[in-house]
Amino acid sequence: MVKFLKIVPFILLLLAPAVTYSQEVNIIPYLKQIEAGEKGKAVDALKDLKDEYPDDPSVMFLDGVLTENGQNAVAIFKTIIDKYPKSRYADASLYRIYSYYYALGLYQTSKKFLAQLKREYPQSPYIQIAEKKIPAKDEVSGEDKVEKERRPEKPKTENKNKTKKTDYKFTIQAGAFSNSDNAASLKKSFSDAGFFSETQEKNVAGTSFTIVYVGKFLNEDEARNFLEVIKQRFQISGRVVPIN
Repeated sequence: MVKFLKIVPFILLLLAPAVTYSQEVNIIPYLKQIEAGEKGKAVDALKDLKDEYPDDPSVMFLDGVLTENGQNAVAIFKTIIDKYPKSRYADASLYRIYSYYYALGLYQTSKKFLAQLKREYPQSPYIQIAEKKIPAKDEVSGEDKVEKERRPEKPKTENKNKTKKTDYKFTIQAGAFSNSDNAASLKKSFSDAGFFSETQEKNVAGTSFTIVYVGKFLNEDEARNFLEVIKQRFQISGRVVPIN
């Protein structure tokens, strides 16, 4: 399960003086609890806050901060950005999404969200924190190139020491379409939201369908939790399936 990294400067910025958003719930006390290592108190408070203020963007942000599954948290932060772009924590939500994909090593995806942060919130203090060199694919510095040229090639047998890929077990089948354009449209919606998505062709009783899948998960519980998120966000009814 991919979790968000605990970044101290990020919490400190949230606690700094800021413009008052009178219509939003003040979640700073709960962010202070998280910073003080009292996460359990914030979790308990969140239950009541969600019942009383289900559509408050600040409460949603606190929910995202306390959500350990990275894919679910990204969905929450993306909802804040889309529905409440002028809320207090909109820029912080973008920064969290950027941090998630950067931590995964998906630099091109993280770069897209950093560009959005700069474009939509040019005065955000998170830009200075996030603005770092994102390595391009196969990029090697000058010194690394020289060292690489000097170093003799290693036998191919050493490839067995490479880091193993994560063994995902489940995904979500989000839809089956006889019209491939509709499938491509749904896949694009998932990709634009920052979620992994792919399509596969399947023949059923002589009819060809394009199946749309979204997300990859280590266990069925993670997948079912994420399914509830995308049901609300994309108004679809999918199902959890094992990855073949």
